[in-house]
Amino acid sequence: MRGLIAWILVLVTVQMTNGQEKDQWPGKLSGQFRTYYLGTFNNDNLKDFQALAIGGKIKYVHTFWKHIKVGGALYTSVNSGIQDLSIPDPTTGKVSRYELGLFDVEHPNDHFILIPGELFFQYTHKKHEATIGRMKIASPFINPQDGRMIPTLEQGIWYKYQPNTTLKFQFGVFNAISPRSTHKFFGIGESIGKYPSGRTVDGKPSQYAKNTTSDYIALANIDLQASEGLKLSIWNYYVDNIFNTLYMKPTFDLGNQGMQVSLEWLHQNRIGTGGNSSDSLRYYAHSSADILGLEWRYKWKRSKVSIGYDHILNHGQFIFPREWGREVLFSFQKRERSEGSANNHAVVLTYARDFIWSSSKIQSIISLGHQWKADVTDAENNKYAMPDYTHLNLDMFYTHETLKHFEPELLLTYKLSHGEFPENANFVLNKVDMFQVNLIINYTFK
Repeated sequence: MRGLIAWILVLVTVQMTNGQEKDQWPGKLSGQFRTYYLGTFNNDNLKDFQALAIGGKIKYVHTFWKHIKVGGALYTSVNSGIQDLSIPDPTTGKVSRYELGLFDVEHPNDHFILIPGELFFQYTHKKHEATIGRMKIASPFINPQDGRMIPTLEQGIWYKYQPNTTLKFQFGVFNAISPRSTHKFFGIGESIGKYPSGRTVDGKPSQYAKNTTSDYIALANIDLQASEGLKLSIWNYYVDNIFNTLYMKPTFDLGNQGMQVSLEWLHQNRIGTGGNSSDSLRYYAHSSADILGLEWRYKWKRSKVSIGYDHILNHGQFIFPREWGREVLFSFQKRERSEGSANNHAVVLTYARDFIWSSSKIQSIISLGHQWKADVTDAENNKYAMPDYTHLNLDMFYTHETLKHFEPELLLTYKLSHGEFPENANFVLNKVDMFQVNLIINYTFK
């Protein structure tokens, strides 16, 4: 009943907003109504999973004296109950990997989530902007990862300074995070381990969930247009008692032909105890890790193509909490990631094209990638026991000039395993040899 009431409130708010002129509101009201169907179809006799979620968000921001804003946003997700996601696959004993993420991963039987995800005070003056409270930020590794119903949200202080179009500086400190697919905010250490935690480097089940100590994240960023043909982006993530992650990405414009080449380097080193002084409970086990990447992009008319490559060196796993966001690496594809791997190679070819006719537009993105993993039995280099695989995605977005609030998306995913690995369904279920359908209907008002 609570879920039905929340759904009705979202719809009523949408209608109220559309039915009144913007200047009738003392502040700015915005939001989104979202319906999300997700179905994962596994190989052979392994269980298939599916879910249908209904919900969205309502956000209100009020401006005082030109420079001060106070805002908040409520997020909700309702499980329509087309499948009981608490029932595991009988072969492996594992539950859904993806579908449960539409709701609360900690409470699969709870069909309703309502979270006050944003509540902030913001001061802007000339080229400065400071925000304190609960908010949503976007960075390469801490980001909304908006592929479910409720995004990742942060609590703390965030400052931005942009003196001109060629320079931007950002800095923040956060003491709590609400990971995507959870129902509340958690302390930094407590937020790690909400998602499957894989294995330790010696092959035992990881036990860092609820055993990781960290009080804050300090995050800094500089974006610099160094010259007409060179852009540089630098991000640094200092996670108290766990690790420091430095990410650098220079981008070179090759003339005026729509061609770009980018490089990326990620370097991690352990801080303090890596989360826990006990080896068996430690989150960040290695002393360091490095990733090197290269991407080539070319854009013409309504099309663009890119080839991205990443190599995680063999001296340590790339580790970053999956609870905090997507990894925006050159080899990233929706519905999988490279986190938890060492001695890993990955390449992805992406082609995007916009199809326009009359008042309609379809943005299509097709990507084909391959990941060369360490052996599934090599826990030191393959935390989640992921086989080599080929990954194919087709992502389509539809817009219409007269239906400006209506934004449906269709994402189709197929992952095919390669190489030899033990005949164990735990290496396959929800990982490889699977097909997935994501149908998302967004109704957004601003």
